[in-house]
Amino acid sequence: MAKVPIVTLCLTLLLPRAESCVLPDSLYVIVPQTITPGYEITRVDCDGSTLTLSDPSFAVAPSGAIRSQRFVYVGASGRTFSVRTAADGAPGREMEVHLVHSAQRRRKPEGQGFLKRFKRRWSPPPFNILENDKGPYPKEIEKIVSDSEVTHDVYYTISGPGINLPPIRVFSLDKFSGMLTVHQAVDREMYPKFILKTEVFDKKTNKPTDLPLDIQIIVDDVNDNAPEFASPLEFTVLEHSIAGSVVGKVNATDRDQEKTLHVKIKYSLKTGLDLFAIDSETGVITTVTNTLDREVKDKHVVMVEIRDMDGAVTGLFKTGTATITVGDINDNPPTFSKTLYTASVPENESEKLILRIPVEDKDLVNSPNWVSKFLITKGNENGNFRIDTDPKTNEGLLYVAKSLNHEQTKNVKLEIMARNEAELSNTKAQWQSVPVDLTVTDVDEGPEFSAPTVRFTVKENTPNGTLIGSYTALDPETKSSSGIKYYKVTDPASWINVDKNTGELRVANTIDRESSFVQNGIYNITMRAVDTSSKTGTGMVIIQVEDVNDNVPALPTAEMVICEKEGEHGSVLLVAEDNDQSPFSSPFTFSLPKDNDGKWSVTRINATAASLSHNKELPTGIYTVPVAVADLQDFGKTQTVTVRICQCRNGRCLAKDSSVSLGGLAVLAMLLPLLLLLLLCFLLALFCTTKRKNKEIECTPDGGGILLKSNTEGRGDEVDASLINVPYFGGEDMTKGSLINTGYPGIKGTGTGTLGAMSLNNNSLYRSGADMQEISSQYDGHYGGNLGGQMVSSGVSFDNRYLAQESTFLHNWQTHGIYLREKLGYLGTEEDGRYADDIVHSYRFEGAGSAAGSVGCCSDFGDNDNLDFVNTLGPKFKTLAEACAKS
Repeated sequence: MAKVPIVTLCLTLLLPRAESCVLPDSLYVIVPQTITPGYEITRVDCDGSTLTLSDPSFAVAPSGAIRSQRFVYVGASGRTFSVRTAADGAPGREMEVHLVHSAQRRRKPEGQGFLKRFKRRWSPPPFNILENDKGPYPKEIEKIVSDSEVTHDVYYTISGPGINLPPIRVFSLDKFSGMLTVHQAVDREMYPKFILKTEVFDKKTNKPTDLPLDIQIIVDDVNDNAPEFASPLEFTVLEHSIAGSVVGKVNATDRDQEKTLHVKIKYSLKTGLDLFAIDSETGVITTVTNTLDREVKDKHVVMVEIRDMDGAVTGLFKTGTATITVGDINDNPPTFSKTLYTASVPENESEKLILRIPVEDKDLVNSPNWVSKFLITKGNENGNFRIDTDPKTNEGLLYVAKSLNHEQTKNVKLEIMARNEAELSNTKAQWQSVPVDLTVTDVDEGPEFSAPTVRFTVKENTPNGTLIGSYTALDPETKSSSGIKYYKVTDPASWINVDKNTGELRVANTIDRESSFVQNGIYNITMRAVDTSSKTGTGMVIIQVEDVNDNVPALPTAEMVICEKEGEHGSVLLVAEDNDQSPFSSPFTFSLPKDNDGKWSVTRINATAASLSHNKELPTGIYTVPVAVADLQDFGKTQTVTVRICQCRNGRCLAKDSSVSLGGLAVLAMLLPLLLLLLLCFLLALFCTTKRKNKEIECTPDGGGILLKSNTEGRGDEVDASLINVPYFGGEDMTKGSLINTGYPGIKGTGTGTLGAMSLNNNSLYRSGADMQEISSQYDGHYGGNLGGQMVSSGVSFDNRYLAQESTFLHNWQTHGIYLREKLGYLGTEEDGRYADDIVHSYRFEGAGSAAGSVGCCSDFGDNDNLDFVNTLGPKFKTLAEACAKS
């Protein structure tokens, strides 16, 4: 703030105090080129007088200070305004105030004061121009004078923004006088200042006479921009908020010069003052009441004004509409539309919707303040009901969760409470409840057992026919069991019989607690009761099976191995198992019989295991050791443990330990089948080359054969019949006990089984079942795999001792050959359809002998006509017949 001029102080002191206000005719005040708002020009002491100013840019404060109201630009010619006084009963006086900026000099001639230029320095202070000045243009700013002008005839140049750089041609400099001139208005918000470079040169030499000078031109701000809202005017405040609650803050900006009155904004509300207020300095909107109610009005629109110049009437302003949304709180509980709800529910029904309960809630829809939650507060002690919320309608949905019984409960009274997800707030209201009266209707229903389940305890192995209890039902309407029948629905092991008239339960088969049908000692039976109207009811019988000591501890039956170690006695671990439960099971006792050979000893390790070891050096081999095992009740038996002592590698017996040395008889037994096979091949060759001739030969009785077990796994390959050569047995010229070998057949194919007997054409070959196995393994095709099992040995077995028999044997063979030839011819012409089951079968021993009789019928001189066994050979013989018929 500028000091009070000395002239004014002197006048105040010298003039008589009797005059209330004495003003000089004129007053010169040195001021900046641009006067900012609030700048004090002078102070006038005029008590009781009214002062008026001719320039509205200035105003008089109650203290007598004359201050600027806005930015005032003082040009080169200065600025003048008048101050007039008016007092009660006294004539008014007028004083002219001349404003001179600091770059000028004041001088006062005789009786007058006027300005006088002083010598310019080459370093002038910044020049000021007023933005958006209306002119007229061009307008002189200031004259630039260099100190070198005293000794040189100079000229000036200037460059920079506003001269030859954008914005160009805003300023100019008189080359010879040095006068700086502005040619157009300048917007401070675009160009707040200009820095120009000025140089001075000698006119004659064109050489600089002084250093270059930077001149700064400051564009003084004028209040030409109204404030703007910086953010949307959207606010939210909860309903029933207390007075003084913050609603939001209005943000505003102003493009004018910072830290001046041009940007000092004051905020005010033009509407809604009964509900809201705004801080004039910060723009914060607050409530002035606690009566905001969303259910009455959920939005309020108020007008906000922002004005610069600290709210002065001369300030620029803007208004905006602010929308204040009233937020919801849960101040309204849900209410029921009725005071009582009634419904009916049939007995024996569950999971059925029986009632919809509507409610009303004034709070915000689909918010936690509106969504209802229903509770059954009374009458649902047994859990027969549940209540949910319909998410679309917000209704309560009452369901029957567990079926009701009309005979037990005919009426149910419930109490339903409606709440919200959110708790109540800022209200004295409480959650409401409503009574619900339900009637349970009667339904004709089937019989009911005395209890849904009944439990009986039965010892295992209880004798059949023992009564274990009864399970009966009553008609719920008549409370009588008359006419009700009882049946089993499930009885997995068929252990129980039910008396259909009385419901008595008796043991039907041996009950075994160790059975897989018993789980944790429990065996379940489901029963059904049926009344005279065929209505049913079901129940469950739980049988708790008690254990008895009916199982002895069992030792492992697998072979156990002791690895031979020189100088050491080996042992094996025996672990016994008992299917019974305690106290009929472990701990077990292990012992050896009193008459044991002393080679072995047994030592108990724990409740179920013992160690069996040998007491002396024993050679490698297999040993059977009797060990007695008994349970806690001393119930057990002596069992045999198989132990192999052998040389081991990696804990396993070596192969040589399991090998057996073969004696001479064993080798002979192995070679005998090979010799018999060679002999059979020789006889086949002889037989197939012998002349065919029909000859009747009687056979002794009991000549029927038997079927031998073949163990055939599957069919073999087809056999070409042309490969089979039928030997010829000499025909009529054959002598007793002789055989003529005219050829040796080559037989191909593979197969399994035992060929008990084979007859080709009118000549017969017979071998024992063991010997014929080799031939059977050579034959396959439709007959090769099963031929051995279906061929019948009806003659003597082909053995060395039979080659020397009497001519009776040859006679029998020829008789059989004739019969077999006829059979082969018949089978060879028979249609395939007869034996529709001619497919590969797996044969096994049926456990009974063949009706055909012994293999050696002819050796016993049986009935020579007893060849019915050939008819039992079946379709497998047909292929052989076809092959032999072709050859």
